[in-house]
Amino acid sequence: MTNCEFDVVAIGEPLIEFNCREGGDSRAYLQGFGGDTSNMAIAAARLGARVAYVTRVGDDAFGRMFLDLWSQEGVDSRFVVTDGQAPTGAYFVTHDAHGHQFSYLRGGSAASRMDRDALPIEAFRAAAVVHVSGITQAISASARAAAFAAMEAARQVGARISYDPNLRLKLWPLDDARATVLASLALCDWALPSYDDAQLLFGTGDAQALADHCHRAGAPIVALKLGHDGCLVSDGQRAERIAGHSVDAVDATGAGDCFDGAFAVRRTAGDDAFAAARYANAAAALATTGYGAVAPLPRERDVETLLGRGEG
Repeated sequence: MTNCEFDVVAIGEPLIEFNCREGGDSRAYLQGFGGDTSNMAIAAARLGARVAYVTRVGDDAFGRMFLDLWSQEGVDSRFVVTDGQAPTGAYFVTHDAHGHQFSYLRGGSAASRMDRDALPIEAFRAAAVVHVSGITQAISASARAAAFAAMEAARQVGARISYDPNLRLKLWPLDDARATVLASLALCDWALPSYDDAQLLFGTGDAQALADHCHRAGAPIVALKLGHDGCLVSDGQRAERIAGHSVDAVDATGAGDCFDGAFAVRRTAGDDAFAAARYANAAAALATTGYGAVAPLPRERDVETLLGRGEG
């Protein structure tokens, strides 16, 4: 598409974050911001994209904090509805030897009240890329319908659809999640699953086989995120394994969302899937070098430096 108002429009649920910095028994929590699609939108904006976000927030202090955040980060929030009847959701992050663990306070959140009949369809029709995640689809039946309506609107005008299954089995049963993911893979232009999520969905531990499952479901391009091991990118004919970067990682919260945003930015800039994934892989690595989902999201110069293309 040409002459789009936005490079990326994302739809989903923002969540206020409380991240434990000192270990599971500590009472020291750092307040931040999260929600996978909000993270993705901010990551894309920091990397130079024109970005808008579609959601609902509560008429509360947390909702106002998000509106301020998006304004500061250059994310257009004209399509955000303030809901006086429901709160903005929140979550807590703790860390142990097995990685980061999440606890949520999101039941009945304002974002879960998104509905396809009240959706700002014009936002998706003004986008080059529309980003949807499985979490958006899992938080309620009405939000799931809204997410599919967003994808339908994108397809009608030729916008590309970015899809991250982002499986959360605390939100819905695996069978329901799998059916929704398969339907979404059939609509998307690229799929961005994590290895762990794809393994749960498709029942194999082989990375290429997982990518092939996504292709058979209908995804033309797959970037399978492998954590510190990098990613596997496949277009159905060619596959490339991209190694991870050695960084001083302290918190992986939001790294996959950063990958999603960076990948979309480079695709809208004209990169092929493999070049976009190399860039996104570096951006995601940098996102692990600080605490919280948003604070460590990198700028373009940071990514270029890690890739060896910066000055100095």
